[in-house]
Amino acid sequence: MLRCTRYSLQLLQPHPSFPGGATCSCSCPCSPPSSSFGNQHQRLHQPAALSPATSRSSTPLTHAPDHDEDGPSDDALLALLRAHDTDAAYSLFSSKPSLLPSSPTTASRLLAQLSFNSNGPDGFPRAARLLQSLRARGALDLLDANSLSLAAAAAARCRDARLAHSLLLYMLRQGLLPDRRAYTAAVSRLTPPTKALRLFDAVLRNLRSAPPELVSPSCLPDAAAFNAALSACADAGDCRRFRQLFDAMSEWSAAADALTYNVVIKMCARAGRKDLVARVLERMLFSGLTPCATTFHSLVAAFVGFGDIATAERIVQAMREERKDICLLLRAVSMDCDGVTDVEEGAVLLDDIVAGAKQGQGSDEVPLLPKAYPPNARVYTTLMKGYTNAGRVDDVLAVLRAMRQEAQTAPASRPDHVTYTTVISALVGAGDMARARAVLNEMAAARVPANRVTYNVLLKGYCQQLQIGQARELFEEMVTDAGIQPGVVTYNTLMDGCVLTDDSAGALAFFNEMRSRGIAPSTVSYTTLMKAFAVSGQPKVAHKVFEEMERDPRVTVDRAAWNMLVEGYCRLGLVETAKQVVERMKERGVQPDVATYGSMAKGIAVARKPGEALVLWNEVKERCLKEADEELLGALADVCVRAAFFKKALEIVACMEEKGIAPNKTKYKKMYIEMHSRMFTSKHASQARQDRRRERKRAAEAFKFWLGLPNSYYGSEWQIEPLLDGDDLS
Repeated sequence: MLRCTRYSLQLLQPHPSFPGGATCSCSCPCSPPSSSFGNQHQRLHQPAALSPATSRSSTPLTHAPDHDEDGPSDDALLALLRAHDTDAAYSLFSSKPSLLPSSPTTASRLLAQLSFNSNGPDGFPRAARLLQSLRARGALDLLDANSLSLAAAAAARCRDARLAHSLLLYMLRQGLLPDRRAYTAAVSRLTPPTKALRLFDAVLRNLRSAPPELVSPSCLPDAAAFNAALSACADAGDCRRFRQLFDAMSEWSAAADALTYNVVIKMCARAGRKDLVARVLERMLFSGLTPCATTFHSLVAAFVGFGDIATAERIVQAMREERKDICLLLRAVSMDCDGVTDVEEGAVLLDDIVAGAKQGQGSDEVPLLPKAYPPNARVYTTLMKGYTNAGRVDDVLAVLRAMRQEAQTAPASRPDHVTYTTVISALVGAGDMARARAVLNEMAAARVPANRVTYNVLLKGYCQQLQIGQARELFEEMVTDAGIQPGVVTYNTLMDGCVLTDDSAGALAFFNEMRSRGIAPSTVSYTTLMKAFAVSGQPKVAHKVFEEMERDPRVTVDRAAWNMLVEGYCRLGLVETAKQVVERMKERGVQPDVATYGSMAKGIAVARKPGEALVLWNEVKERCLKEADEELLGALADVCVRAAFFKKALEIVACMEEKGIAPNKTKYKKMYIEMHSRMFTSKHASQARQDRRRERKRAAEAFKFWLGLPNSYYGSEWQIEPLLDGDDLS
């Protein structure tokens, strides 16, 4: 066993999200500064277009900070900004960031141009730093709607949807209406989808309540904005809200387009409405809309999601044959589903969206596609995923061969990195690492560069096959030869491989290497490292990792981390320490679950404290009996059988049988015969002692009856009835 003294867990230092501060992406400017903001209606004025050069039309605020002669003057900053020398303007500002621009025009223009240029080498952090400085000085109200909209759009584009959300809420609370491109970008990227929908609803409410003469057309939602919100509804599975938003499009003169109906396919698939999915293409064509390549990808993805690989295959084959009557194929699928009546109430609301087509010359008319739509790499890859889910690896490889052949005449069918990664994933899932590695070499030969995800899939396969040596070699190839920088998922995968091979030293080495590269550990990183020490019998070191996790502001200590700490102590039978951890866990508002109790049951068995099992069983019955699984119930039953607590053992196995879990009678027979067969047969026991054993003996006879061993009442039920006076089972 490895000793704790071999390891020194390095202390973690928070990595700032942006240069100059760790809290920029988390700081929420939606909490307004304490200064006054003036008339709400004045602040509803919006620029006609979203551009970095538009300045604020409101009057300057009297409380704006003054600048001394050593700080950047507004005139100097504004001159650089008007010359479009944004880099020089930012350098002037950052030379003394505590002295901010004092006029709304300068502050708004600086933020607008920094946001507009956020795709440069420095990215969005420069704009974020300016926002942080303004917020710290209570000067966010210097910014106009145009600059804030640009900043929100840039934040969303740079995958900081949280900051974009905060900026947009701040604008709405201050009576500023954001440009539609800003809130569309945020809604399309916000998670969870319910949060995105709340933001979109807030925008619509503010637009409805604002005086019409003060609402710029650039603020009104268009089809793209509604498509983003409808997609969020589909992700959330909210059919009712989806129907409401779809109907609201006409209110805002936002006509549904092809992308809208692509989202309709997604919603119908999410709601389990295969019959409606098959009719959306007809609905589009009858409405005069031209499908796009994404439409057919959505259809194939929907049927793959239903597990209907046959229909997905037929669609792809029809596309390969350049048929224009795909609606005829889908109509047959729809007719097969007509007899299905088990539809949820909310999903019924989707019927009118799909069935509201202008049927033209008659309902029997089958519309033809305006042109042929050959399958592209995305469609083929989606079909591959369906084959992978069904375990049809040979079909995955067959599709790859077909794509390579078609690529000679149809470049859109050329396999890309997603395609090859899907093939590698299928082979890894089948345990065929040799062929998976060969596909990686094929990618290089085809000049399709692999990315980090591709290597992560292969690394996971090697780790699952306990081939940690090959995983290390591939990791070196990834970093050195391919020049791909590893991420937190890469290191988590390698650490998990070390756990599987009982190499806690290796797991710690990867953890420290990850931090040395400047990669912030995730919650999974900490939990995996804790597991490495827990399974190697070093719970105290696991506890040190846990304490480091608690001090790291970038991660949240979740139930999995607590459970891993409990498991570490229970593996060594340190039940009292584990109980202390559980109590502390409860104090922190984290309730134990089945995994927690399962670890405790195993710890009780190791510690040989069967009395604790009775207390634990009572708590399980009170808190999580419905969720109790085979592992937990089996562990408790084992302890009770070994301790001759047959009455409790019968309760537990009865619970297992009610859940459809088959108890291992063979194991329990062996345990009973080896441990308890002579339990009540001693001829030298006193009569008083025999009397004290009567109840236990009766439970033992019932347990023997359940096992099918010879007992005192064959032919009766094994459930325990009240013991009657005079009963004698000796």
